[in-house]
Amino acid sequence: MSISADQIYSYILPGQVADPKPGLDQARKADELGLGGIFLSERWETKELGATIGALTQVTDKVKLVAGLTHFGTRHPVVQAGMAQTVQMLSGNRFVLGYGRGVEAHFRQMGIPTPNLQGMADYVMILRKLWAGETVAYDGPAGNWGELKLPQGYDTPPPVIFGTIGPKTLAMAGAHFDGVVLHPFLTTTGVERSIGIVRNAAKEAGRDPQSVKIYATVVTVPDTLDEGTRIDLLEARAVSYFMHRAIGTPIVKTNGWSEEPMNVLADTGLAKLEYGTGTVEEKRRAMADAATLLPREWLETGAATGSIANCVKRLNEYLAVGVDHILLHGTTPDMQGEIIAGVRQAG
Repeated sequence: MSISADQIYSYILPGQVADPKPGLDQARKADELGLGGIFLSERWETKELGATIGALTQVTDKVKLVAGLTHFGTRHPVVQAGMAQTVQMLSGNRFVLGYGRGVEAHFRQMGIPTPNLQGMADYVMILRKLWAGETVAYDGPAGNWGELKLPQGYDTPPPVIFGTIGPKTLAMAGAHFDGVVLHPFLTTTGVERSIGIVRNAAKEAGRDPQSVKIYATVVTVPDTLDEGTRIDLLEARAVSYFMHRAIGTPIVKTNGWSEEPMNVLADTGLAKLEYGTGTVEEKRRAMADAATLLPREWLETGAATGSIANCVKRLNEYLAVGVDHILLHGTTPDMQGEIIAGVRQAG
């Protein structure tokens, strides 16, 4: 079976951006291409979730609009439930609420709590009860609230998905969430291992394992793009993950790779760029220059590169190990016309 265009999702406004407005045209293009959905990664300074997704509901008609991802502890449960319910209404039930755990050390510096596994599961339970019109009193690992209620519930609340990579959080997601977003730069073997953990946990929790939808994030950078763009989208993006040991280590372990190249990269101190000052261009240039520290194999087996035909072949290889959706990363919908044409031709 070959992948279809509606099984493909795409990031818009990936990474750090100076202006969210180009995302509106990227979203329109995703609708035009017939993609299944678009993901927006939240960055508070230019991509605050409620404002940006709210705008996207008015410039698209068909694509799913996915919060990919926001974080626990950054909004009061009633505020989060109300924002998600409002966006669901504005979009005609096209919204998907996605969570990630985030970099705990960074959140700790800002005083933002990061709940444990039970706390994350409980937080989703609270949201679902609020959407069902229930009153919730809660004191536990997710927080302490005396009485939570939305005056108006909603019959078709958004699915809640979780982006993760570690075995414990994959199992938690399989037991409690509606879908799982797998991390970029996983090989097909790494993806297959991750799917097994999710499906087994869902089964043990008494759920239908196939009801938990799996999104494989695949950095897809064809050689039809100019060299500078390819380096920015592939090499610099790879460095942006592997320069953080907290993010890179589980990728390396899941893929069965040696940790040594990641450690060499992490020791450069480039991770300070993530939340430091400087232009986006300066940061990406520094990351691209450091990409020579990573094995080329990591970029080839953990992403889709080369000709359009080879990129489509790689996407189908991920589909073959059991994913439900492919999430294209690196390129944005305005750059994916040839990729989608290749998908349709192969299908």
